[in-house]
Amino acid sequence: MADECFGHPCLAAIYDPLDPDRSDLDAYVHMADEFEARRVLDIGCGTGVFALLLADRGVEVVGVDPAQASVDVARGKPGSERVRWICGDATTLPPLRVDLVTMTANVAQAIADPQTWRKTLRGAYEALRPGGHLVFETRDPARRAWEEWNREASYTVTEIPDVGDVESWVQLIEVSEPLVTFRWTYVFGADGQVLTSDSTLRFRGQQEVEAELTAQGYVVEDVRDAPDRPGREFVFVARRP
Repeated sequence: MADECFGHPCLAAIYDPLDPDRSDLDAYVHMADEFEARRVLDIGCGTGVFALLLADRGVEVVGVDPAQASVDVARGKPGSERVRWICGDATTLPPLRVDLVTMTANVAQAIADPQTWRKTLRGAYEALRPGGHLVFETRDPARRAWEEWNREASYTVTEIPDVGDVESWVQLIEVSEPLVTFRWTYVFGADGQVLTSDSTLRFRGQQEVEAELTAQGYVVEDVRDAPDRPGREFVFVARRP
């Protein structure tokens, strides 16, 4: 199931304005170029920001996400007709043969259930052509990123056209490693409406991820640093033989 911040229509509609800086996607655009990918599957495409970046570059993109509200936002954007949007997940994909599969931002960590994670990796494997690549990121557990997730560090007020002021902040709910649960709160100034969204991420270590990739048939080619968050993330590059 999708978290409320992606699945609730009011929250999906303001997701992009609340997080306008997507420079984290630059590394994935560069990798699409590096691997000369002409067909890409974007797992957890959300509101379609990355899928549309690739489509603008002439790449054939399939975007899949379990949150119907987010997919609806993606479909409403200019140029969205160039992307094939699927409301679902990587475990029930139609037959595909893509050059590259991506899971950007928190997508890999948001798949917290071990069995679902294995099925997702298998679904991505089946979608790839032989020689195609899977790339995704996950936070280094040793950096304990959750210790910075609090209201004081995250509180913002954002003016959103046709919506008004929206206050937002995050609070840590529970740490039971490798699982970390947190809550975003949103207060709409126009009518005082308060919405919340709880999320749980799984913090996997590098060796754990590599072992699971190998078990699913991948060859792990590289583990890179995230250019915009040096020392904080692992970026995995795996290939289907």
